[in-house]
Amino acid sequence: MAKSGDELRHPMTGERIVWRQVARDTDGALLQADLFALPAASPAAAHVHPRQEERFEVVAGTLKVSVDGVETTLGPGHVAVVPPGTPHTWWNVGDDEAHVVTDIRPALRTEMFFETLFGLASEGKTDPNGLPKPLQLATLVTEFSDEVRLARPPILVQRVLFVPLAAIGRLLGYRGWYPRYSANPIDRTSR
Repeated sequence: MAKSGDELRHPMTGERIVWRQVARDTDGALLQADLFALPAASPAAAHVHPRQEERFEVVAGTLKVSVDGVETTLGPGHVAVVPPGTPHTWWNVGDDEAHVVTDIRPALRTEMFFETLFGLASEGKTDPNGLPKPLQLATLVTEFSDEVRLARPPILVQRVLFVPLAAIGRLLGYRGWYPRYSANPIDRTSR
């Protein structure tokens, strides 16, 4: 179970997350983290949070964000807000490590998603871009479809592809989350 102060590292994308507030600290209203990214670091893929707003505030460094296809460069003190359902991504365009405070509202199970993704990466179970292999990816994104989806292909195509692939993945032993990464899942009926 995530706790404030816990740190996650993604060896492929160059990201480091330190939780400031987790879902249980805020009764599910907010997940807040310090995000650190090495020069040229970027997340694994453009994505969408279907039911959540994401806010980035740059503390140090230079971040480029793409929100619904519009790119903006942010420096210290600048803020970008991504409405629910909006495709977005970001990357560090500076020469120094970027430090960003990220708020995700509501929290849902986003911390579990990151614990799982970063856990898989730390065990070498992702490709050079930081994405899990296809059956694991299908299982992961199907499990966390309320929290995060890929920006492409369209959601209908993702459902047609990922739901059967996730079923095959589960039959082969893949899971959407693993106790070794996130020991105490939040009750899904309360979402």
